[in-house]
Order: sequence, then C-alpha cells, then structure tokens
Amino acid sequence: MSTSKHLIAPSVLAADFADLSTDIQMVNESEADWFHIDIMDGVFVPNISFGFPVMQAISKYAKKPLDVHLMIVDPDRYLKLCKDSGADIITVHYEACTHLHRTLSAIRELGCKAGVALNPHTSVGLLKDIIKDIDLVCLMSVNPGFGGQKFIEQTYSKITELRSLAAGVNDALLIEIDGGVGENNIAQLVDAGADVLVAGSSVFASKDPKATISALKKAKFTSFI
Repeated sequence: MSTSKHLIAPSVLAADFADLSTDIQMVNESEADWFHIDIMDGVFVPNISFGFPVMQAISKYAKKPLDVHLMIVDPDRYLKLCKDSGADIITVHYEACTHLHRTLSAIRELGCKAGVALNPHTSVGLLKDIIKDIDLVCLMSVNPGFGGQKFIEQTYSKITELRSLAAGVNDALLIEIDGGVGENNIAQLVDAGADVLVAGSSVFASKDPKATISALKKAKFTSFI
C-alpha cells in the first residue's frame, strides 16, 4: 500500500456562495491542489452557476490554480475572457465543440492547459484522433449540471479505456473525475488510473472540510506510488 500523488480539486459549486471568501481561504490553507470552477449557462446544462465576475473575485484571493470547466455552448467565444479571469486550466465539452482541435489550440495559445470533458454517455474512443493534443480529460461521473448526484459506476471502465488510449501517445495526460467523488470511492478511482479528483459536496458539506481534503489526499492505494 502506498500514497498516490493524485490531485484534489474542491468544486466551488458546492461552496457557500454567501460566504465564499471563507471557503476560498479554507481551500488555500488545505492540502487541496486546485480550485475547480464550474461555469454553466443554463443551455448546455440545466443549471446556471456563476459567471466570470465571480470567477475574477475567486481568482483575486485564490492561491492555487483555477481549473475551469466550461459547461456552456460555443465556448470559443469566452476562452480569452476565461483566461483573463484567472484560469490556469480550461476544459471544454467534447459535445459542445464543432472544431475541437481548433478550440484546444486556442486555449494553449492563451497559455492555459487544455482540457476536454466527456458526458457519461460519450465514449472515450471519440478522442482517439486528438488525444495527443489534450492536457486533461475530465470524465463526468454524474450527469452535469448539479452537485450531490450519485456516482455512475461505468466510470471505472472508462478510466481504464482512456489510460490505454493515451498509452505511448500522451503518457502525461491527466485524467480527472468529476461527480460523486468521496472517501468511499477515491481509492478505486486512483487505482483505475485517475489523476485529479473533483470533490464538491463531500468536502463542503462535511463538518471539517480541511480534514476531509486531507483524508482524500492521504488515502492509501494499491497500485500507485
């Protein structure tokens, strides 16, 4: 048994919006690696979260990278604004991009890491022709739009398939899991090949969020060093 070098990215969507500065400070002081920021437009997903002014406010106080997940239609229109609002990683949805290679190139030209998110029903095999151009793949392990949903078990096999797809082509690819992540399944996710775990409700709804982040970060695994 050994400690994995996986990353923990608390999802601000689950934070207390009426006291956001306190939650930002908590994450700053915790063992978390990134802030996960969900931008939703109410069109691509059936919810509206917050926009770039709130993200700019978060960026002003955040001391860790902003991992921005654009759950929006036509994300190309907002890439520069996203970068200017503090994004370090920009992830767009495969399902929302007509010209994905162009979009990923535009993200990298802005100086950000380029990510692609896949909805639960979207096959990882669709990334075969572009896998070498992706820095991060975010596998949605719940249907996107709302926090607190039940984890979709099919995610484990998708992680394994994606890691196999990237082998020898993009060995540095980060696999991120978003949705239903907690202490009950993090070990199995990392053993399957996940690198980044987005934790929302499991962190912010806990009695001691910093302790929960620490537990997620320090959990023991069988396969990874």
